[in-house]
Amino acid sequence: MTKIHSIRKRSRHVALVLAGTATLALAACEDDRVDAQSFPDLESCVAASKENGLWFTEEDCRKNFAAAEQEHLETAPRYESKELCEKEHGAGQCEGDPAAQNSGGGFSFMPLLVGYMMGSMLSRGGGIFSQPMVRTASGGYSTPKGDQTFASNRGTGKVAASTFQRAPSTIGKPPMTASQVSQRGGFGAGATARSGSRSSFGG
Repeated sequence: MTKIHSIRKRSRHVALVLAGTATLALAACEDDRVDAQSFPDLESCVAASKENGLWFTEEDCRKNFAAAEQEHLETAPRYESKELCEKEHGAGQCEGDPAAQNSGGGFSFMPLLVGYMMGSMLSRGGGIFSQPMVRTASGGYSTPKGDQTFASNRGTGKVAASTFQRAPSTIGKPPMTASQVSQRGGFGAGATARSGSRSSFGG
């Protein structure tokens, strides 16, 4: 009897410890946000870097803009037609895929690079990371994965550290067809539903 009571008591103690661990893990996820600032172009970042007290320099602007350009070329969504691309990203917001043209492969279209976001991991012992930004059909701005959408491509705020995870490469892969886009519910629809609502930056 005593042994059974002891086992039950120990099991209850383990359950409480596990519950406490889950709470801590949830809190860590909620606090997993980093300082971020977005810019429509390199020049606006360089101008901002001259202000005192900011966490980035002109060199950071140039280095991360180049990284965002390269990442955009490698990871931006690709579509089989300009019409389909503009349906997902807005009229006048798409261009021919330079990677497909250079390789001599099938022609495809991709959204324009309309800015980039930098995030500071300095407090975590890391550096400064960047993400390219593209337009969405609703007039917002998004990362290439479509899992983070913002009201503006200019401003400051706190974003999830996961925002700066690199999207899968789309170079060399068949461009999306209208039926594939429809099945996914449009650019970023599935990912946005999983990650939450649209965010905004402070001006």
